[in-house]
Amino acid sequence: MPQRRTTFLAGEFYHLYNRGVDRAAVFFTKDNYLYFMRLLEGKSGKDSIGIVAFCLMPNHFHLLIRPGLDHTVSRFINRLLGSYVQGLNAARKRVGPLFQGRTKSVHISKDGYLAHVARYIHLNPVAAGLVPRPQDWPYSNYEAIVSGRSGPIVDGPLVGGIFPDAAAYRGFVEETRPVELPASLKLAGS
Repeated sequence: MPQRRTTFLAGEFYHLYNRGVDRAAVFFTKDNYLYFMRLLEGKSGKDSIGIVAFCLMPNHFHLLIRPGLDHTVSRFINRLLGSYVQGLNAARKRVGPLFQGRTKSVHISKDGYLAHVARYIHLNPVAAGLVPRPQDWPYSNYEAIVSGRSGPIVDGPLVGGIFPDAAAYRGFVEETRPVELPASLKLAGS
C-alpha cells in the first residue's frame, strides 16, 4: 500500500473517517458501538490522542482528533481499528476486512473551520434522520461536551478553545441553518 501522505503533528487537528466495505454496516448492535467507544477511550490514552469530536454511524465513523505527540496517529488508528475488527470478527464469526481501505485524514488548520468540522461530525446522525437532535445520539461525544462533562473522549478545551462554554458550542451546533462541508471533508455516500 502507498505511504500515508499526512504528517501528524502534536497540537494540530485532524479529521479521520472511514466506512464499511461496500458501504455496509460496521456497527451491528449497541454492544458494537460501546465496544468501539471503549477501545477509542483506551487507545487514545495510550497514544496521547485528544478526542475533540467523534460520531459513530451505522456504516462509518468520524473522529476529530488532536495528537499530543508527533507521529502517533497512524499507530493509534491501526490499533483502534485492528482491535475492533478482530473483536467483531470473532464475536460474529466473520472473516475479512470490515473497513474500506485506509482511514482518510484531513488536516484542519483554521480555527473557524475546526468548529464547522466538529459541528458537521456531531450533526451526522441528525442529517441521516436517525435522531431529531444531536444530543439524542448516544454514539458521539456531543452530549458529554454540551453537558460540560470531561473525560478521556472529550478533549479538554471546548473545540480547540474556540467556544467560551458549552452553551456557546451548543448554540453553534443547533443553529437552524443546514451545515454543509466541502466535498473533500465529507465521507462519500454518508
